[in-house]
Amino acid sequence: MIEIVSPDDLRAALAPIRDKLLSHPLYSAVDTISRLRLFMSQHVFAVWDFMCLVKRLQRDLTPLQELWLPPTQPSLARFINSVVLVEESDFDQDDHAASHFELYLAAMEEIGAPVAPVRRFIELLQDGGEAQSSLGAIGAPQGVRNFIANTLETVRKGTTIEVLASFLFGREDLIPEMFSRLLPRWSGTRQARRFAYYIYRHIEVDGEEHGPTGFRILTEVAGRHVANWQIARQAAQSAINARIALWDSVYASLIGA
Repeated sequence: MIEIVSPDDLRAALAPIRDKLLSHPLYSAVDTISRLRLFMSQHVFAVWDFMCLVKRLQRDLTPLQELWLPPTQPSLARFINSVVLVEESDFDQDDHAASHFELYLAAMEEIGAPVAPVRRFIELLQDGGEAQSSLGAIGAPQGVRNFIANTLETVRKGTTIEVLASFLFGREDLIPEMFSRLLPRWSGTRQARRFAYYIYRHIEVDGEEHGPTGFRILTEVAGRHVANWQIARQAAQSAINARIALWDSVYASLIGA
């Protein structure tokens, strides 16, 4: 087994499953408005649970107790705070503050994708509901439930290294490449203008800012300890495999529609 002691080593080790995800037939299958509606109605839950990873990292890397104390590692605090700033309070196309989740809902509404189920899901959570039971209550597909379960298992039980690896290699490192496979079909149409903006914004932010900075942060957290990097590898593999399974499920629904 190749010794892994850096993000580049880990990325190389993950290449086979990354390639499998990035060559998935889903991207070319999202080729009509009706299929885009179906895709977004399921993918929106991955937009939501992304923030669960972000907020867990914020709890780990910044002081959030009642009596403030200086962060022990300011570079880590700066990284996650910059992620939270953009993901939770970016600007939409009209220069209004909005979370990326809200941007996605607006993009769904623009193309006529159903937003009532995910809005009801959020209401259930606000009322104290548990994620899986709330997904069941709105009739979310099993593939979505499985994906959320994998993410929340990491959020609740993972170490900081596991959560960071899942966030970086399962999301930030992949999202620009995944979304770039969707952008050509939708960037030139007015029907899905907000969806194209959402995709472009993530390619820009994740590819140029959060991803590269995140790799430096993972190096700072994991150090040169081989055991830490093996833990990171397992978490990253789990996150990518969960995404492949989600894409398999969504693709099957697109083809069967």
